[in-house]
Amino acid sequence: MNSLAPPIVNAPAATHTAPIAVVIPSYKVTRHILGVIAGVGPEVTRIYVVDDKCPDHSGDYVRANCQDPRVTVLEHLENQGVGGAVMTGYRAAIADGMKVIVKIDGDGQMDGSLIPAFVAPILAGEADYTKGNRFFNLERLGAMPPIRLFGNAVLSLMTKLSSGYWDLFDPTNGYTAIHADAARFLPFEKISKRYFFESDMLFRLNILGAVVTDVPMDAVYGDEVSNLKVSKVVTEFFGKHVRNLGKRIFYNYYLRNMSLASLELPLGILLAGFGAVYGVMHWIASARSNVETPAGTVMLAALPVIMGVQLILAFLAYDIAAVPRRPLHKKTLFRSKP
Repeated sequence: MNSLAPPIVNAPAATHTAPIAVVIPSYKVTRHILGVIAGVGPEVTRIYVVDDKCPDHSGDYVRANCQDPRVTVLEHLENQGVGGAVMTGYRAAIADGMKVIVKIDGDGQMDGSLIPAFVAPILAGEADYTKGNRFFNLERLGAMPPIRLFGNAVLSLMTKLSSGYWDLFDPTNGYTAIHADAARFLPFEKISKRYFFESDMLFRLNILGAVVTDVPMDAVYGDEVSNLKVSKVVTEFFGKHVRNLGKRIFYNYYLRNMSLASLELPLGILLAGFGAVYGVMHWIASARSNVETPAGTVMLAALPVIMGVQLILAFLAYDIAAVPRRPLHKKTLFRSKP
C-alpha cells in the first residue's frame, strides 16, 4: 500500500502541448538526488521522486532542500524495489495527464540533458517506449567494468529471446521513456518489482505489441554504489527469462494467432530431440558392444536433427521479423479518451 505525500508546491502549468514527467526512484541516493533533479531540463513539466522506504529518508530530504516547484514526493510505507517505485510514479503521472513519462535513477549515472533524445521518438510517433543503450559507442565501453560488460551481454541475449525485441541491447539500462497511452495498459501489479523490472517491462510491452527503440548513451560511473550484482542476477534471471519466453510464445503463436511458425517450433523440437536421443542411444550401444554403427542408423539419427534445427531456425527468423513496428499509442483502440 502506498502513502502519497503532498507535493512541495503546486506544479506549474505546462507551457507546451506535450507534458513530460520524470520519475526518480529514490533509495539510498541522498548524496546525488538533488543534483539529479537539478539536471532535469525545462522541457519537463513534473518530477516525481518516489521514496521507496529509503532508510536515509530521502523523501524528507528532498522536501527540505529542493525548491524546484515541479517536484512531487511520493512515499512507500514498505520497500517495493525499483519496479514498484516506477509503477507508483507511472500511476501518478497518468493521473496528472502527462503524455510522456521518463524514468531516471537517482544515483547520478544518467545525464538529464538526454531526456529530449528519449522523448523525441515517442512524440514523433515512432515509438511507444525508448531505452538507453550504452553499447552503441564501442569507443566508450572502456568506462564499464568488465564484469558488467560480460553480464550485460549475457542478459541481453536472454532478454532478446524472452521479450522478442531482437533489435535491442543493454536490457538492464534503467534510462527509459514511455508514452502514457502505452503505460496505462501495462499490468502494473504483475510487473516484477525488483531488478528484473527492466527485462520484464520489455516482455509485457511485446505482449501489448508496443514499439521499442534504443537510444544511444555513454556509460557513466562515478562514486555511486550499485545494489545490482551482475554475477548473481545472471543466474537468478535465467529462470524468469525461460518463464517469459514460454508465455510469449504461447500468447503470440497459439493463443492470439496461428501461423506457419506455430508448427515449425514444436516440429523442430520434436525432430531434433528424437534424432539426438536416438543417436545417443545407438552410440552407447555400439560403444558397449564394440560394433560399428551402421550407416543407415547414423543417417536415421542425423536427418531428424538437421531437419529439426532447420525448422527451429525458420521459427527464429519469423520471430525476428515479427518485432512490433506500428506504435501502440497510435492505434485507435489504445488511445486515451479526452
